[in-house]
Amino acid sequence: MSRLDAALERIQRWDERLCLRCNRALRYRALPQVCRAVSWLGNGIFWYALMLALLLSRQDAVLPVVHMAGAGLACTLVYKLLKRGTLRPRPYQVHASITQGASPLDTFSFPSGHTLHAVAFSLVALAYYPSLAALLVPFTLLTALSRVVLGLHYPSDVLAGAALGALIGAGSLALG
Repeated sequence: MSRLDAALERIQRWDERLCLRCNRALRYRALPQVCRAVSWLGNGIFWYALMLALLLSRQDAVLPVVHMAGAGLACTLVYKLLKRGTLRPRPYQVHASITQGASPLDTFSFPSGHTLHAVAFSLVALAYYPSLAALLVPFTLLTALSRVVLGLHYPSDVLAGAALGALIGAGSLALG
C-alpha cells in the first residue's frame, strides 16, 4: 500500500468515526428537531426569505440580492456536476450504525450542497451587510453541523461544500 493510499484510508476512517460520533447526538431529545429545522430552512427557505427581507427593507438591496442569486446559481451548477461525478453514497446508506435523521433532497453525499450554498450566500451577504454576521455565521455553522448529525453527510462532504462555497462566494465578490 502506497503512502497516499494509507493516508487516504486514515482520512476515510476519521471521516466515518466523526460522522458516527456526531450522529449519536440524535439520541438527545431536542437536538433532532433543531437539526431537522435548520436543515429544512437550509433547503433554500432561509436564503430566499433573507433576500426577500432585504428587498423589502432596504432600497439598496437589489444589487446584493442579484449577486446572491448569481452565486447561488453557480453553486447549484458546481454542486450538480460534482454529485453526478462522484456518486458517493450517504453515510446512513453505507453504515448500519448511522441513523438517517431526515430525508435527503437527492441521492448522493458529496459535496454538501446545503453547506456550499450557506457559505457562499453568507459571504456575499456579509460583504454588503456585515451587521448580519450575528445571524448568518451561526446559521451557516448549524447548517453544516446538522447535515452530519442527521447522517446525511460525512464531515469531508461538509468541509468540501464549505471550501467550494467560499471559493464561489469569494470569486463572485472578486468579479463584482
